[in-house]
Amino acid sequence: MENDLQRPSETSGVIDLGTAICTAAGGSIGGKAQGLAFIHDTLQKKFSGDRFPDVEIMIPDMSIICTDIFDRFMKQNDLYPLALSAAPDDRIGLAFQQADLPFEALGKLRELVNQVTVPLAVRSSSLLEDREKEPFAGVYATKIIPNNHYDPQIRFRRLVEAIKYVYASLFFQSAKDYIATTRHDLEDEKMAVIIQNVHGNRHDNLFYPEISGVARSYNFYPQERVKHEDGVVHLALGLGKTIVDGGISWSYSPARPQVKPPYRTVDELLKQTQTRFWSVNMGEPPGYDPLQETEYLTSASLTTAEKHGSLKYLASTFDPYSNRLTIGTANPGPKVLTFGRILELGEIPLNEIIIELLAVCESALNTPVEIEFALKLNPHQLGFLQVRPMTVNKEIVEISEVELSEEDVLLASRNALGNGLNQSIRDILYVRPENFRSQDTQTIARQLPSFNNKMVEENRPYLLIVLGRLGTTDPWLGIPVRWADVSGAQAVVETTRENFNVVLSQGSHYFHNLTSLGIFYFSLPLTSEFQINWERLEEQSVEKETDLLRHIQLPEPLTIKVDGRKGIGVIKF
Repeated sequence: MENDLQRPSETSGVIDLGTAICTAAGGSIGGKAQGLAFIHDTLQKKFSGDRFPDVEIMIPDMSIICTDIFDRFMKQNDLYPLALSAAPDDRIGLAFQQADLPFEALGKLRELVNQVTVPLAVRSSSLLEDREKEPFAGVYATKIIPNNHYDPQIRFRRLVEAIKYVYASLFFQSAKDYIATTRHDLEDEKMAVIIQNVHGNRHDNLFYPEISGVARSYNFYPQERVKHEDGVVHLALGLGKTIVDGGISWSYSPARPQVKPPYRTVDELLKQTQTRFWSVNMGEPPGYDPLQETEYLTSASLTTAEKHGSLKYLASTFDPYSNRLTIGTANPGPKVLTFGRILELGEIPLNEIIIELLAVCESALNTPVEIEFALKLNPHQLGFLQVRPMTVNKEIVEISEVELSEEDVLLASRNALGNGLNQSIRDILYVRPENFRSQDTQTIARQLPSFNNKMVEENRPYLLIVLGRLGTTDPWLGIPVRWADVSGAQAVVETTRENFNVVLSQGSHYFHNLTSLGIFYFSLPLTSEFQINWERLEEQSVEKETDLLRHIQLPEPLTIKVDGRKGIGVIKF
């Protein structure tokens, strides 16, 4: 491994970049950093890199700003009154940018930018992050900076701005609403910050890893001949933002890496695989905007990556004459990200490494786990970025086959998450399928908060039914909402239509939080044997509606039942 665990002598709350972990007197490194510290030790003791001599496994260098610096920052700038108020995010963010970091931290940060000129990811590591029952995945900000300006003073200023942005994100409305759904008070939360080298390569004015990935040791939606315990992996070209934001990625089971996702035709595969990727902009940024998380990021096409030579192991080539895909990029034709040379031909043992990493982490934490990683090529080097526990409720709940098709069934699914029985929901909020068009997703996202906020205020938990993915940042895949916009939903259904057939959720941070909070989730893809009884919904009393959303209230509560062992669920009137 690249880093050595040690406790430096300084108590400024900031560690040296070459040091893996430290704590300052009276400060904490936060949950995310604790997870990395724990797994750093575990990998050193239990993971054998000898099996993979052609791939170096490491945790990218990082510094940590401990929570004592956050405490001083908040108090010396008197930020709590505004931060805890209902002020809008931009006002809170601006006040944090105008505030001063404690003097004790500035010297270490100046040393850091004088020593390092690779891009840096400034990541949250709050006290509550990455707990098993309340993972807070993706609730707070990560800001990536290029850190390549010739003037160290400008690099220093951009780093300080990024740290303040991460601090401010603890008090943004989406974070406040998420915390409100847990048993915690916002006043209990404190923020440490990880400053970590971005794992990747520079190509012209872009910097990115050839592959980013999220892997889980438990698969909520196993396909045929695959078990829950076989896990699931999501791969993407470029920064991992594509996956964790619910964008298009390549999903497969580590037990059967050669098996492609269940696309019905090659044409469908072409339309539903990744076509753009995120990278760090190492050239001139489009404009100064310290309150924008993607200020120094840019989105590029596969054509750009092909010019960089980044698709060598990742892409297959489509031959329109034979209507077939050929692994590799040697032939002319459109390129499709299938990761064939890795998953089917095994030219890089990525899948074997993932299997071993998941096993080691799961054994160490004694629970199913999710890991994030990035792989840069030539030479091959896998950066281990994060590990968090997963919540898998295995309480025994029985659902018979007869129950799935009884007359009083609103919907049933063989792709359901959660476990147990809920008989407290009378309200249903759903997208009106007769009016829905794929270009309407952003309008729906704007309309959802008013419905949600009213039901939250009145303590009325509800069932939410949407078309496409909920919480994606790609409006062509689903509805780009924040957690705050649907925080009152206690059960969620994602479904599709013939003209809107997308792969439903599982790869995003949003999805991780949904399942960890015990919210029931039902997936009804186009190929499902079950359909929603839309006619029965339309017969109910309407509380409120727009052209795209309708809120109904039932005279009696629904019966929502999920068998978590089998992934089967049913909702009955």
